[in-house]
Amino acid sequence: MDEISQLRRLGLFDAKVPRYTSYPPATKFSNDVTAPVHLDWLQSIPAGSRISVYLHVPFCRRLCWFCACRTQGTKSGEPVAAYVDTLRQEVEMIGALLPDGVEVARLHWGGGTPTLMTPDLIASLSQTLRDAMTFTGDAEFSVEVDPNEIDAKRIDALARAGMNRASIGVQDFDDEIQQTIGRVQSYEVTRDAVEMLRDAGIQSLNTDILFGLPHQSRTRISETVQMLLSLAPDRVALYGYAHVPWMAKRQAMIPTDALPTPEERLSLFETARRLFLWDGYDEIGIDHFARPTDSMAKAAKTGHLRRNFQGYTDDTCDVLVGLGASSISRFPQGFAQNAASTAEYQRAVRAGELPTGRGHVYKGDDRLRSRLIEMLMCEFAICRDTVAAEFGLNETDFNAICAPATESFRDVVTLDSWGFSIKPVGRPLARMIARAFDAYDMRAEGHSSAI
Repeated sequence: MDEISQLRRLGLFDAKVPRYTSYPPATKFSNDVTAPVHLDWLQSIPAGSRISVYLHVPFCRRLCWFCACRTQGTKSGEPVAAYVDTLRQEVEMIGALLPDGVEVARLHWGGGTPTLMTPDLIASLSQTLRDAMTFTGDAEFSVEVDPNEIDAKRIDALARAGMNRASIGVQDFDDEIQQTIGRVQSYEVTRDAVEMLRDAGIQSLNTDILFGLPHQSRTRISETVQMLLSLAPDRVALYGYAHVPWMAKRQAMIPTDALPTPEERLSLFETARRLFLWDGYDEIGIDHFARPTDSMAKAAKTGHLRRNFQGYTDDTCDVLVGLGASSISRFPQGFAQNAASTAEYQRAVRAGELPTGRGHVYKGDDRLRSRLIEMLMCEFAICRDTVAAEFGLNETDFNAICAPATESFRDVVTLDSWGFSIKPVGRPLARMIARAFDAYDMRAEGHSSAI
């Protein structure tokens, strides 16, 4: 049986499963996590801990049709300025709640379009963060940069604020594809943004591209990858476009008859993957690539790779504090998500309240299953000794929890004295195999294609 036939038989081209950037996935969050629970978790962070902070700016000048993120369009700067004022209040509130000695080791501004902010807003927000929280001397500060919404003044403001890593979404450089997905961003505009960033001393560059877009072909994605490689990014995320118009209404603008089939999606991924490998990148997990000298590539080699809401990371902090509307915080006790509505978020913060909307309290074997799934997604393997050391799981219980995956995917997985592993031929099935370790009921229509 050839590889494609085997993957088809195992259901790769029909399945819809979570991306497993968290466990349980955010679709399983509930109202069990309230502001008092969130407050207790914040105040329970051990003194002297290193934490990560994610700050969400939900505004965009235009709404890209392909995007399923929580964003809102704005034609003027007033809503952005009002939102940043509220963000600063939340930063001060959270900073006052953090126990003594807690330091921020990672800071990421995402969106939306953080670079929609003016230089003055960037400076004031950054100063509030620095005043309210203590940062480690080697803190990484990354920002999602829209090449259509950036200029030298804003880059200078970000550099002065301490940004040392930029993340640029490319999607695809083909003009027809860009028009079809509502995201016009030329290679020239992207190249100029990269040059301005590097001229400002920001040398670390992450980029994202998508496979599975309408009108995409092997030739077109090859051209996009080669253009992207000319920019020499340190890391690349090769995400599969998730067409979920029942969740993201704007995706109804994208013609479904122009989308590639699941088999074609796999071919597009493999075409791009081979080009990155030929150019010397290390393959990271299911959809990332990094230069061998990059810290993510080093983390993958040493077992320190992790997975969070931004994908793969070398961030090993136990706590992630989310700031802004819809942001998700991660604690050893579970997840707390801020109110998704910008209006509701602002109302709560301006009233001096934590803007907690929902979340998940870890229970039962959630922590164990979360770690097993993370190991699978990061390393395609679960070492029995590692799990035994972390959770005290004996051999019988380990084999029992691996049994559903072993039974369903016996031709592409191995269970032996070392542990559980996915064979190279089965790696496209990683999310499906991870689903076999998931104890929660899941509606397939709530998730994206497995490939």
